[in-house]
Amino acid sequence: MTQTKSMPSLPVAAISCAVEREGRLLMVRRRNPPNAGRLALPGGKVEPGECLADAAARELLEETDVRATACQPLTAFDIIEHDDDGRLGFHYVVVVMQMSWEAGEPTARDDATHACWMDLEAIMAAAGDVCATASEVAMLLLGATNHR
Repeated sequence: MTQTKSMPSLPVAAISCAVEREGRLLMVRRRNPPNAGRLALPGGKVEPGECLADAAARELLEETDVRATACQPLTAFDIIEHDDDGRLGFHYVVVVMQMSWEAGEPTARDDATHACWMDLEAIMAAAGDVCATASEVAMLLLGATNHR
């Protein structure tokens, strides 16, 4: 396959921020692909020379006005999309960083059209509108909280 100018030559490193506060997870409605228009965890691309923890804190603040400290990587996944001809559109390798809330209330900025705290019940009720990875992270973080 011949590489076109618009197609990335390597997978792009990205971060998602799993910020839990009082039994609720911080969610955004994404403005741009991937998952445009859907509820997801805030996040974005890791910049060259930037460590994952710094990228998570930066992206979270840029997208939501919330400040949090990265605690640990929670999981990782691929987002790969091909066009109708089978050519690679994009490939993101996304690390989900568990984060500890410090300050701020969610405000939709940058790539977000909406930002809010959601409990597990609300996330499950909106299941068709929530990206699969955000649902999985919600079950992992909030499901354990609700069953203690």
